[in-house]
Amino acid sequence: MAPLLALSRGIDGFNQRVGRIVAWFILAAVLISAANAIIRKVFDTSSNSWLEAQWVLFGAVFLLCAPWTLIHNEHIRIDVVSNFLSQRVRNWIDVIGHLFFLIPVAVVMVWTSYPFVMTSLLQNEQSSNAGGLPVYPAKILVLLGFILLLIQGVSELIKRIAVMKGLIEDAHQAAGHHAAAEAEAERLKLALEAEAAKRAADLKI
Repeated sequence: MAPLLALSRGIDGFNQRVGRIVAWFILAAVLISAANAIIRKVFDTSSNSWLEAQWVLFGAVFLLCAPWTLIHNEHIRIDVVSNFLSQRVRNWIDVIGHLFFLIPVAVVMVWTSYPFVMTSLLQNEQSSNAGGLPVYPAKILVLLGFILLLIQGVSELIKRIAVMKGLIEDAHQAAGHHAAAEAEAERLKLALEAEAAKRAADLKI
C-alpha cells in the first residue's frame, strides 16, 4: 500500500499546483471582461477574440481546477442525507462512487474526446465568428481536464481505501470549507444559547 500512497501524494501535489496556477485565470477573465466593456462603451468597438478568451479562461478553470476541488472534498454533496450516515457507510459510498462512477466516466470522456481533439488540432480549427480565436485549445482543455480528473479519482480511491484500513487519517473529517462553516455555525449556536441563558438569568433577578 505504501507505493500506492506515494503515488497518491504525487498526484495530489501535481493537481494542487495546477489548480493554484489555473485559478489565476479567473482574475485574467475578469480583467479582460472589464477592459472589453470599457472599450465597447468608450470607443464603441469590440472583438470576438476578447469574448472567446473569457470563455476559454472560464473553461480552463472549470476543467483544470476540478481535481483540486476533489482533493479538498468541495464538490457538491447531499449533506442532509450523508450527515445521517455512519462514517463507514460514507467511506463505502466514496469507494463505490469513485470506482464505478467517477473513474469510468472520466475514462469514457478521455477515450471519446481524444479523436475529437486531434481532429480539431490537425485541421487547425478556427472560430466561426469573425476575428475569433482558434477552437482547438478549448477542446484540448476538455481532454486535459478529464485526464487530470481521472488520475485524481485514482488518488482519492487509494486514500479512501487506506482510511478504511486505518493506514492514514481522514483529512476530510476536519478540513475543508464545509467543515469550517459547520464549526462556525456550531460556535454561533453556542454563543446564542449562552446569551439567551444570561438574559433569562437577568430577568429572574
